[in-house]
Amino acid sequence: MSDQPLDGLLVLDMAQFLSGPSAALRLADLGARVIKVERPGGGDICRNLYLTDTDIGGDSTLFHAINRNKESIALDYKLAADRAMLLRLAAHADVVIQNFRPGVADRLGIGPDALRAHNPRLIVGTISGYGDGGPWVDLPGQDLLAQALSGAMWLNGSADDGPVPFGLSIADMLAGHILTQAILAALVRRSIKGVGGHVETSLLEAMVDFQFEVLTTHLNDGGRPPQRARVRNAHAYLGAPYGVYRTTDGWLALAMTPLPRLEALLDVRLDGDPFRDRDRLQAVLADRLAQRTSAQWIALLRAQDIWCAPVADWPGLLEAEAFRRLDMLQSVPTRDRSMLMTRAAWRIDGQRAAGASAAPHVDEHGARIRAEFG
Repeated sequence: MSDQPLDGLLVLDMAQFLSGPSAALRLADLGARVIKVERPGGGDICRNLYLTDTDIGGDSTLFHAINRNKESIALDYKLAADRAMLLRLAAHADVVIQNFRPGVADRLGIGPDALRAHNPRLIVGTISGYGDGGPWVDLPGQDLLAQALSGAMWLNGSADDGPVPFGLSIADMLAGHILTQAILAALVRRSIKGVGGHVETSLLEAMVDFQFEVLTTHLNDGGRPPQRARVRNAHAYLGAPYGVYRTTDGWLALAMTPLPRLEALLDVRLDGDPFRDRDRLQAVLADRLAQRTSAQWIALLRAQDIWCAPVADWPGLLEAEAFRRLDMLQSVPTRDRSMLMTRAAWRIDGQRAAGASAAPHVDEHGARIRAEFG
């Protein structure tokens, strides 16, 4: 679609794995032309980062999901000719995205300052693991490690579970979203003031920002640590009945509700403070809710405007009419087959992003890009 918001912008995706390429993906979904710069031969390491044994055209499903709508050129930054090619691309680009370890890009002569010297209007976005200095600077910028160092694992699970990681690469994805926001802000500034810039974030910063609500509470209530409920915990800082409870045929999520209202509806005794007596109260609720089906409880509770929902698995979500109406899936053709994947989660003037092209093969567009920019 020629009327997409970022149509006409050129983005160089020099990043690997998830965080940086996910930011480039969002810009591509918004209409930017994204050229993925990869290593000759193997390309982005993410091509071989398998979540399952599913292989599509020699690449992982993860690579396909996060690199649709991109072109590919292979460059070896240690070779003078390839480095010169990169600098020519950067001279024409609007945005460059990098996620090297701190100092690596500068040593190769392709860091933010070197790229912007050829193009002052260029916006360079960088993602690191833990910032550009300090005692953690050389640690691997890996999602699980960032989750561990951020303190966030102590919010998940119930009190006796120990630290519980998120079941997603949440630090990578959040860092990508944050970098996208910063890049878009820098593009707006450039349209007003005519200057580019260097925007930065890290996996750790993304995880800290993700916890801003509860960290603010911790910082202002005497530094008390979060206390997870021992029974059906869903939020370390919220009192009973907030949690997920087993029913006879599934699970029920129950949000903030005054206990006296539940006491009458469920025919149980819920006397006590929702915070101080959380474990005891949620144990009573767990026993009671285990006596009927999810549908029976939902019919009773929703009729009284109690906030609740069944806990869906992925098949349940995909079959739901409410999900289908959102039009969040798309079929993307590859050389071997068509892949079904999600769409960008926004609509502009009621329209989703245009249909996607498949993730590229290594250097698939290299000859054309070299001819165009060389």
